[in-house]
Amino acid sequence: MKHVHIEALKQIALRGGCSGHVPISSKELGETLGISQQSASMRILELLKAGAITRELGARKQMVKLTRTGIDLLRREYSHYQRIFSLGNRLAIRGTIVTGLGEGKYYVNHKEYATQFVKKLGFRPYEGTLNVKVSAGELEKLNNLQSMDGAMVRGFKKGGRSFGDVKCFISEIKNLECAVIIPTRTHYDDIMEVISRFNLRRTLGLKDGDYIEISVNI
Repeated sequence: MKHVHIEALKQIALRGGCSGHVPISSKELGETLGISQQSASMRILELLKAGAITRELGARKQMVKLTRTGIDLLRREYSHYQRIFSLGNRLAIRGTIVTGLGEGKYYVNHKEYATQFVKKLGFRPYEGTLNVKVSAGELEKLNNLQSMDGAMVRGFKKGGRSFGDVKCFISEIKNLECAVIIPTRTHYDDIMEVISRFNLRRTLGLKDGDYIEISVNI
């Protein structure tokens, strides 16, 4: 997505387009962006084609709204500025230990993933993941992390089933190396999965309800 499209998304978002459809004409958008009405109309069509916005045509004005794709594009832009002005190269995310559904163990055990983890992270993960329920005040950090580019572990097909791509971020818990993993198909929620070469619960003496901080390289 080009910078000119990000600028158009930003202007729509500033009018409330992240939470609902807002009225905006091509002329208004063009005046805000400093471009012609024709160029602004083209921007809207390009955003529609990219799936970044949805549109409803009204009698006088079109109503537009950012999709999840459009919001993610702005989140990624926002995360870049955070790294420049405040975050630096590390992001601290806090939460409590919870018991997962066992899905992490199922995925980590697949050799197609495991061999890539070794190559991208430098270690073969212990079977299973540590599940951390991110605190309410930290959710914006997790959402921003989900929009960032991490080390990509590619998905595959096996037994008639598709396994999606997974983004990885080298991290630390109490100076112990680990990695936050985020499936690219994930929906935004408050659970963060962590892998390590160690059994993190046993090595760090963790139990459900314990409050921890994860330092993530970004």
